[in-house]
Amino acid sequence: MANTAVADLESGLTPRAQLAQRYGLKVAGEPPSLGAYARQLWAYRHFMSAYSRAKVASSFSNTQLGQLWQVLTPLTNAAVYYLIFGVIVAQDRHVPNFIAYLCTGIFIFTFTQSAALQGTSAITGNLGLIRALHFPRAALPITVTLVQFQQLLMSMLVLAAIVLATGEPITFRWLLIAPTLLLQSIFNIGLTMIMARIGSKVTDLKQVMPFVMRAWLYGSGVLYSVTLFAERLPGWAATALESNPILVYIELARYSLLESAYPDHIASSPTRLWLLAAGWAVAVGFGGFVYFWRGEKEYGRG
Repeated sequence: MANTAVADLESGLTPRAQLAQRYGLKVAGEPPSLGAYARQLWAYRHFMSAYSRAKVASSFSNTQLGQLWQVLTPLTNAAVYYLIFGVIVAQDRHVPNFIAYLCTGIFIFTFTQSAALQGTSAITGNLGLIRALHFPRAALPITVTLVQFQQLLMSMLVLAAIVLATGEPITFRWLLIAPTLLLQSIFNIGLTMIMARIGSKVTDLKQVMPFVMRAWLYGSGVLYSVTLFAERLPGWAATALESNPILVYIELARYSLLESAYPDHIASSPTRLWLLAAGWAVAVGFGGFVYFWRGEKEYGRG
């Protein structure tokens, strides 16, 4: 049968597509279907879990304070931003419990920011692994999000202590932080996959991303009351900013943990926020997965 296929091909009598269909031939290196790819990825779940734990353990191995920097970094940022926006700009006069309000915004924003920044080099930073082993490449950006999620969990313990220390009570709404972080994690996985594919082709993206994330920070209501958008901007602009995915997840976290932040200092009704959070998670999570899968055969070449 193989000899017949070669003869037909050399004769030029049968188009290649017809030959492939007739003899069951496939393009070398052709990626699997989306469903098969998802199943392959699930089979590598233990690899992703172990690899992410190893990355967390080694991330601060060369520093004296080690993994304490997972908490010290967002706390230091919060202290700097509080000095500027809380003391100098005096935003604390407009927002009840501004310290907890600010820390919640920074911790949630840092989760997405770190995933996006690290995602740009998820492929280019692992070329040796990609070229040496055969595995679904989506495992790499997912691992990036798992690393950031593990670091977030430690930060959330510190955030809970800050929230309690600043006078917020423990309520049943605290339970809502779990679905909030789950939806944000799905969003982050999709975003990281998008950044990984773009970053594998556009090497300068890593240099541009800090500026993009800084603009995203100021447009996400992290450092001041989100009610300023409605007060200072045209209606369409305020609506667009209030639909910003990071702002949505930050506001849901504030709604969950801060009794003082609702209803006067929340961007939208909780129902609208939940719908937006789920919509962003599905759109970016699934869309990012499909976008990354379509470029599977390109990774590691060149």
